[in-house]
Amino acid sequence: MAKVIMTCGKICSGKSTYAREMCKKCGGVLLSVDEITLALFRNDTGDMHDEYVARAEEYLYEKSLEIIENKINVVFDWGFWQRSEREYAREFYKKHGITCEFHYIDISDNLWKKRIDKRNRMVENGEISAYYVDEGLAEKAEGFFEKPSADEIDVWVTQSE
Repeated sequence: MAKVIMTCGKICSGKSTYAREMCKKCGGVLLSVDEITLALFRNDTGDMHDEYVARAEEYLYEKSLEIIENKINVVFDWGFWQRSEREYAREFYKKHGITCEFHYIDISDNLWKKRIDKRNRMVENGEISAYYVDEGLAEKAEGFFEKPSADEIDVWVTQSE
């Protein structure tokens, strides 16, 4: 039976890299909210950003069911920043009889800041399609993020320098 792996962690914690690695390991399909929103709107979402993200998430939940029905694993590359999001995801897949796992990328503050700097340089140089993380966005994301408790997480990945 195919399963769902969901990455959880702060912005720039390494979720996308980890998710791509998991896809290779388990033969999964990567589903990413950022990939969809950036492809469709680039950085031009303005006040509609949260609405577009919510629509993309809804679409990806439904698309994941189709993929799993075809016996292919799914790896989500999005933050699941709040406990309520993690609870919703677990219930959604439980309701459909699908096994799911949360993999939390726990990152030290020093490494997190270095990754933000590296990502921003890559965005500025046109090397990657990603959101530029200015100080305001970093603070907002960090304030919004609810670190999961051990009972919410199936695989705890600690990253430090």
